[in-house]
Amino acid sequence: MSTLAPLATLLAQAAPSPLAGPNSMFILVAIFFGIFYFMIIRPQRKQEAAIKKFIDGLQKGDEVVTNGGIIGKVDKVQDNLIVLEVSSNTRLRILKAQIAGPYAPAPAAEAADKSDKSDKSEKNDKADSSEKDKK
Repeated sequence: MSTLAPLATLLAQAAPSPLAGPNSMFILVAIFFGIFYFMIIRPQRKQEAAIKKFIDGLQKGDEVVTNGGIIGKVDKVQDNLIVLEVSSNTRLRILKAQIAGPYAPAPAAEAADKSDKSDKSEKNDKADSSEKDKK
């Protein structure tokens, strides 16, 4: 026990940490809220505003995707309804609130389609050249 006594007196004499005050907790919470706001809340509000602007400006012919994953072209715009043409002679009435946003095919899918077409054309070119060589 005698070895612990000098250690206890040293700990008692130690200077208090600058972060140990009551204001430090408030400062840490404020910093945390600031980070939370700029990383989560603000981008989400911007995205919601962009979608609302898109929905308010919908016109006939716009391609949209719904929250359920249905893709189609806008045929009519009414008060809070949209008539969506999903194929020829197939129209669905959908609430404006269920529009997720504009439909844009994935760039990776388009690139894959282009590469498949170029691969096929290269194979055809090789086949044509090999047929010419045989003649």
